[in-house]
Amino acid sequence: MASQGEDDLQASTTEGFKVGEKKTVEEYAKLDQNDESLNRWKASLGISSSPPIHVDPKDQRRCVIKSLALEVEGRPDITIDLTGPNWVKDLKDNPFSIKEGAKFLMKARFVVQHDVLSGLKYLQVTKKLGIKLKKEEMIGSFAPNTQDNPVYEKKFEPDEAPTGMLYRGHYDAVSKFADDDGHDYLKFEWSFDITKEWK
Repeated sequence: MASQGEDDLQASTTEGFKVGEKKTVEEYAKLDQNDESLNRWKASLGISSSPPIHVDPKDQRRCVIKSLALEVEGRPDITIDLTGPNWVKDLKDNPFSIKEGAKFLMKARFVVQHDVLSGLKYLQVTKKLGIKLKKEEMIGSFAPNTQDNPVYEKKFEPDEAPTGMLYRGHYDAVSKFADDDGHDYLKFEWSFDITKEWK
């Protein structure tokens, strides 16, 4: 049985929706090659004739999340490198600050390897004083990265930090990247502060 925290990080589901039959990149590439609309769909997934990027055959992950960043207009991005040796501890122990009322967006950089990635999602549960707020962001489906396109970057929907004394303070969060097939690619705890001014 999943813990309460794990239940909070489950993606929403649509009744009756079934994930389609799995195909390899090669099978998708050969599928109905004369169908113009299907070729546009394959191109939107990134299925191309460009050679694939080199991947470690021992690393069987389909998706590798490289970084997560907070983008605020007029300020340098706050980027979290998710590949370093101590990033988990650094992220939890060193909260970053967001000025109340600031408009921002998050963006993720990631690599897809081995096979088509179907329905990648970002899930987040934020807590302050026992109150939980859940966020779910659909990122999309992607073909494995190629030498022409070695990394994907996805910008999330714009957001705005809350304002007022009740909303200022420390927040704890748990985030997860998962796909439609039920694979979890990265789960981590982190924290941030809503402040009256930028720090």
